[in-house]
Amino acid sequence: MKKTQLVFVPAPGFGHLVPAVQLAKTVLERNDSFLITMLAINNPFDGGISKKIKSLASIYTEIRFIEIPETIPAPPPDALAVSPASAFTSYINDHKTLVKDTIVNLVMAPNPAPIASVVVDMFCTAFIDVAKELGVPSHVFYTCDAAFLALTLYLSDREDKGEPKFSPTDPDYIIPCYSNPVPYRVMPLLHTDVAYEAIANHGRKFKDSNGIIVNTFSEAESHAVSALLARDDIPPIFNVGPLIDHTGKSLSGSDAVKRDEILKWLDDQPEKSVVFLCFGSRGCFDEAQLKEIAIGLERSGQRFLWSIRLKPSKGKLQASFFDNYGEILPQEFLERTKNIGMLCGWAPQVEILAHKAVGAFVSHCGWNSTLETLWYAVPIITWPLHAEQHMNAFQLVKDLGLAVELTLDFRRDCPTDFVKAEVITKAVKTVMEHGGELRNKAKETSEMAKKAVMEGGSSYVAFGNLIDQWLGCKP
Repeated sequence: MKKTQLVFVPAPGFGHLVPAVQLAKTVLERNDSFLITMLAINNPFDGGISKKIKSLASIYTEIRFIEIPETIPAPPPDALAVSPASAFTSYINDHKTLVKDTIVNLVMAPNPAPIASVVVDMFCTAFIDVAKELGVPSHVFYTCDAAFLALTLYLSDREDKGEPKFSPTDPDYIIPCYSNPVPYRVMPLLHTDVAYEAIANHGRKFKDSNGIIVNTFSEAESHAVSALLARDDIPPIFNVGPLIDHTGKSLSGSDAVKRDEILKWLDDQPEKSVVFLCFGSRGCFDEAQLKEIAIGLERSGQRFLWSIRLKPSKGKLQASFFDNYGEILPQEFLERTKNIGMLCGWAPQVEILAHKAVGAFVSHCGWNSTLETLWYAVPIITWPLHAEQHMNAFQLVKDLGLAVELTLDFRRDCPTDFVKAEVITKAVKTVMEHGGELRNKAKETSEMAKKAVMEGGSSYVAFGNLIDQWLGCKP
C-alpha cells in the first residue's frame, strides 16, 4: 500500500505528549499505511520530558521521534508569573523556524511520501502557518475537552467583535457550550488580559486548520458538541476519544516495583473502599496544606491511597516527591492510619483507577485524568489547581453531574487557595457514604465511553472519517 506521512508536533508536557503518542498509535492500529514522525520540543522547566521522550521512542518503535534542538531560551520568570499560558505560547512560537527546517530536512528530504497533515497541539498553532508554507494540510489535536474548545472559539469571537474581556464584577456568563451560567471565579486561566488574548488567538488560528481532533467522546459532552456543530465557520471536528494508554508498558524498572507494591496493597482492601488522591504531574502543596489534607482524611475514617508531592522551595520550578512523611504530616498520623492508608510518590494512575478497591478519586481534573476516571467509572471529587482544570471541574459538577465539589473556585484574594480539613472530610464522606447516584451515573458514562471506541461507535466512526480525510477519500 502506498505510504503517507503524518507529522505530529505535541506541546512539551506530559499531558500533551502522551495523548499525542496514543493518537499516533491508534492511527497505526487503524491503518498501517502511515509513516508517523513525532517532533519533540524541549521543556525548559521539566528535564523529565526528555527522558520520557526517549522512553516512548524505545517502546513505540513504529513511530519516529525527533527531538528539536534546544536553542530557544526559556520564558523569563516575570512573564511566567503574569501568564503561564501566554509565556508558554511565545516560547512555542519561537520554534517556528526550527520546526520548519526539521520537517524539510529530516522528514521531506529523505522520504518522498506525501505529508497528509502536520498535526499540531492546541498550544502549537503557530505551526499551522508552517504547514501552509510547506503546502501541506494541518490538523489541531485538542487534548482538552470539547467544552473548553468551544470556549476558546467563543473568546476569539468576542475579541473579533471588540467585546470587553471578562471582569470579576460581571454577572455569570451565558456561554453556548455550558448548560449553566459560568462565574468569573472558575476561569482563572482568563483572569489576565495577556492570557485571555493568547487563548483567543489560538481559537482564531484553529479556523485556519483542516480539522480539529478532540480527545473526547460526543456522548459525554453532548451540549458542548452540539454548540460546536452549530457553527459553520470552523473546520470539521473529530471527537476520537477517550485516548488512554491502559498498558502501563512505558514504566521504568523502579516505577514497576512501586506499582507492584501499590497494587498489592489495593488487593488487600475491600471493594470500592479506597479514596485515591492524585493531582497530576504539576500537582503539589505546601506543608500546611499537606497537614490539612492528612487531618481531613483521618477524620473521614475512610481508607486512602495518597500520591503526595511537596511544593518546590522558592526559586525552584519542579515539585518533588519525598519519603520523610513523618517530618511534615501531623504527629503520629502515620501510626494512627497505618492500617487504612498508604502514601506514595509517583503512582500508576490508570491501573489504580482500574482496581476494584478504588471507590473515589480526589482529582485536579486535568482532562486526561478525567477521561481515565470516566472510563473506569470512578466518582470524582474535584480539586482543580491549574490552567483549564477549574473549567473542567465546573463542567463535571454543574453540567454533567459526574463529580462532587471539594473545591471549584479560584480566588485572587486567597492565592494559596487553602482548603480546610473539614471541607476535605465532608467531600470524601459524601461520596464514599452517600454516593450511590453518582456511582450509577459514572457507570453509565463508562459504558458510553467504551461503546464510543468500539466498531460502529461515535469515536470509532469519527476516527475513520479523519483517516479518510488524510487519505483524500473525503473532502
